[in-house]
Amino acid sequence: MSSQQKHRIQVPDGLRDVLLEFSIAYLLEQPGDVIDYAVEFFSKLQENRKTTMISAAEPSSPDESIMSHEEEPLVNRYASRRKSVFAETYDPENDDDDDGARAIFPKTDDQRSRLCDSVKNILLFRSLDKEQMNEVLDAMFEKKVKAKDYIIKQGDDGDNFYVIESGIYKAYVGEDQKHIHTYDHSGSFGELALLYNMPRAATIQAETDGQLWAMDRQTFRRILLKSAFRKRKMYEALLDAVPMLKTLQNYERMNLADALIPKTFAKGERIIKQGDAADGMYFIEDGKVSIRIQQAAGEVEISNLEKGQYFGELALVTHRPRAASAYASDNLKVAFLDVDAFERLLGPCMDLMKRSIGDYESQLVKIFGSKNNITDIR
Repeated sequence: MSSQQKHRIQVPDGLRDVLLEFSIAYLLEQPGDVIDYAVEFFSKLQENRKTTMISAAEPSSPDESIMSHEEEPLVNRYASRRKSVFAETYDPENDDDDDGARAIFPKTDDQRSRLCDSVKNILLFRSLDKEQMNEVLDAMFEKKVKAKDYIIKQGDDGDNFYVIESGIYKAYVGEDQKHIHTYDHSGSFGELALLYNMPRAATIQAETDGQLWAMDRQTFRRILLKSAFRKRKMYEALLDAVPMLKTLQNYERMNLADALIPKTFAKGERIIKQGDAADGMYFIEDGKVSIRIQQAAGEVEISNLEKGQYFGELALVTHRPRAASAYASDNLKVAFLDVDAFERLLGPCMDLMKRSIGDYESQLVKIFGSKNNITDIR
């Protein structure tokens, strides 16, 4: 049995449909906190199922349906008429088309600057490195829209992914075109049909004149889906080598890998500064890091870190300012985990990280001879 077969998991249809319905709801509504939203979503789903079971057990008139159109899962409203689309899933692991023609749309400096501003907060782009990000910018093309224009229509095949530069857009679902969300001069839409290779889950109509940036289906898949897949595989291997993370379950490590953001630093560049507030921690992909603390006579190096090691977690655990500075000893690649993701994903490792505080102080005593010789850095 090949390694690919060993790691391939068959997803039951019921699980796929539930997760797909959740994804549709989440991407359309874009709530602030995915965990809180998931709890609310699945609680409502459970209540609807209980209500349906009770209704099914009671006599009903011939023309009374058990589940109303409003309660019917969004997926089921079009799955029956477009089932063939669901079978055509995209598998980035088996996509070897790296040498295909790449879409490039020339842009003025002003256009590129505006596009950069529009995409900087798009979650889908967070995992891209600099080269991939430039490829995304090259591949996106400008689309001007007028008020009342339909950008996408529910049930149509997905062609493009859209990023909003300006304008107000409303999302509608169902035969009665129920309004469910408004995009106000920012955000993105259209990724769902491309991610799942399915018909459009909603209609998007321009409320005002506006400006969009679009990316075609093929480019979206090749750059975003495949890069995300490769990033997860690479970071899973990196995280597997970190002893502290052995306490995490496999799915927890996968979530952690997805949350990591690639960053690069030039030789001699400062990564974190002693005394600053902590914004996250770092895992070293390639290169070396010098950890230094400030003393009366200047900065003193206390350790060197290499690939597979991590730093910056101390301030996150203690909720205190940075206890030391970190510098790139040579050209450096790191995976950055922001403070919110740290608190959400590394709870099972917190005890081990707290123990490292004692190890850190012991290391300082060994270097400086006594705690009295160490400047108070906390």
